[in-house]
Amino acid sequence: MLLAALVVGSGIAAVQLSPGQVGLQLVENAAATAAGLFAIILMVGPVSGAHFNPVVTLVDAAFGGVSWRDAAAYLPAQVAGCIGGAVLANLMFDRSAVSIATHHRASGAHLLAEVVATAGLILLIFALVRSDRAERAPAAVGAYIGAAYWFTSSTSFANPAITVGRMFSDSFAGIAPASAPAFIAAQVVGGAVGYGLVRLFYPPTATARAQAAQVVLPHADPATANGAEPPASRGVS
Repeated sequence: MLLAALVVGSGIAAVQLSPGQVGLQLVENAAATAAGLFAIILMVGPVSGAHFNPVVTLVDAAFGGVSWRDAAAYLPAQVAGCIGGAVLANLMFDRSAVSIATHHRASGAHLLAEVVATAGLILLIFALVRSDRAERAPAAVGAYIGAAYWFTSSTSFANPAITVGRMFSDSFAGIAPASAPAFIAAQVVGGAVGYGLVRLFYPPTATARAQAAQVVLPHADPATANGAEPPASRGVS
C-alpha cells in the first residue's frame, strides 16, 4: 500500500507543483519513489522480507526461499495493497477515490524496457543475497528503481502488483487497463530472464537455499514475531 501511495502520490504532487514541465515532474516522482522505497523496505523488511513485488516473490520461491504456499498467499496481498495505495493517494490529493487511468504505454519499446527493468531488479536483489550483502538491499533497490525511471522508456514499473494498482489513478503515474496485461507479461518474462542471470552469475551452492530466505531482508519467523524464543529446529532467517 505504501509503495503505491508513494509512486502515485508523488506523481500527482509533481504535476501540481511543476505544471507543464515533464522532465522536472519525472525527477520529483523518481526521487520520491527511490527515497520512499528505501524507507519502506527498512520499515517492513524485518517482518515479511519486504516482498512488495510478485515477481520477486515467485523467483524467491523458485530458488527455495519462501514456500510456494506462502508465495500464493503473498500475491493477493501485494495486489490488494497496491490498489489500496493508489486509492489512498487519490484521496490524499482530493481526487475521486478511483479514477481509471487513460495513459496508454504498451508499445514495443515500453515492453522491452519492462523486461530489462525487471530482469535487472531480480539480478540485483539475488546478487546481494548470494554474495552475503542482503543488508544493502534497501538502499540498492531504491537507487536502482530511481535510476531505472530514467534509463528505461517505461519508467520501470517492474512489478505486476504496482501495475495493477496504477490502473486506478488517472494521473502522471497511471497506466491504462488496456496496457496493463502486456506490461505484466513483460515483467514475468523479465523475472525469468533475471532468474537465469542469477543462476549464471551466482551458481547454486550448498548455502544458496538458506540465503534465499533473506530476500529482500532477513526477517523473523512468523511464529516468533511477538518476541518468543524460536524452537531449536528453527530460528530467524
